[in-house]
Amino acid sequence: MTLARIELKAGLGRHLRAGHPWVFKKAIEHAPRLPAGAVVDLVEGGRFAARGYWDPLSPIAVRVLTRDERETIDAAFFTRRLAECHAHRQRLIDLDGTDSYRLVHGENDGLPGVVIDLYAGTAVLKLYSAGLTPYRPMLIDALKPFVTSVVGRDEVGRDDGEGDEGPGSGKLLFGPKPPEHVQISERHAKLKVDVWRGQKTGFFLDQRENRFLVRRLAKGLDVLNCFCFTGGFSVNAALGGATRVFSVDQDADAVALARENFTLNGLDAAKHDFLAADAFELLSSFKDEGRTFDLVILDPPAFAKSQKAVEAALDGYASLNRQALAVLKPGGLLITASCSARVTPEQFLEAVKEAGFKAGVDLTLVEERYQPPDHPIRMQFREGRYLKFLVLKA
Repeated sequence: MTLARIELKAGLGRHLRAGHPWVFKKAIEHAPRLPAGAVVDLVEGGRFAARGYWDPLSPIAVRVLTRDERETIDAAFFTRRLAECHAHRQRLIDLDGTDSYRLVHGENDGLPGVVIDLYAGTAVLKLYSAGLTPYRPMLIDALKPFVTSVVGRDEVGRDDGEGDEGPGSGKLLFGPKPPEHVQISERHAKLKVDVWRGQKTGFFLDQRENRFLVRRLAKGLDVLNCFCFTGGFSVNAALGGATRVFSVDQDADAVALARENFTLNGLDAAKHDFLAADAFELLSSFKDEGRTFDLVILDPPAFAKSQKAVEAALDGYASLNRQALAVLKPGGLLITASCSARVTPEQFLEAVKEAGFKAGVDLTLVEERYQPPDHPIRMQFREGRYLKFLVLKA
């Protein structure tokens, strides 16, 4: 098979051989005219560096699939990669009472631009590059041994993986049509997931172990969960014995589903509070009322969706955490997270430290976490390290 060869600018071959999966258009000496998905060999001075697929619509012109010149990109390649991903999950994740996890985490699993989440037998497939479109049928075929249905939720044209499509974006690609809300089990907690219209693929599986941590910490506490989405942290807090959980999110549909998730787990929703509102405004209102909580959870959407937005994002994190500290009881726990890939762990920690200083609260870092094993981080792809999760005592 004769493949198109793309000459890289001097010095970039080493970068690829070391393991980074992206080649930007500006790194290519002469950009070829190729269809989306064309397999190309990247060479430096005529020497093979890597093999990937071409995307004419993105600033990332080539995403690397292999650094083995002998490896062919075909149906067998995708079948092999997905089987490896599945085997790794079975070995690395505690699946006791859990039937949902991320099967493919893009670049970090050697399949750049591909995200696949499994929800109790239903796979949600997201493709973040037009260059992947020709390979969709191969990916679906490779998925069939592990799932009963596949729902497509493409975000072609996005490179950050932090976007979200609008309502009605799901499309059935294989198998019987899943219900509007797929019921999953996560550490024996029951949760309904909207795989058709919910944010991302329908749920935030990267917080699975952190939700379980909240279940352990919440016993006997009055809990405020800001940006609650469909109530994952809230349900776990209540299952852990929280005396009362206040769940707030701007999305009224998500809040309604959070209430359903309480009932699904045998929890009396009437003993807890659910509100569709702006979390920032609610925190301000609670401060004015003098209302306080033993545990405050902050898991907001990404504040920085571009590098230019990082400074404003850091100010936003500092402001949000300062507001949360104003309603946290002395000795209480603040759980705060950031999913902005462009905000480093050090920057996020500094923003929270600044919040404590401005709020006049001496914070102690109790625990620091990142994403779980089904969201792995390739050492040569620092962009894959996105989730920051801090537990702090006031």
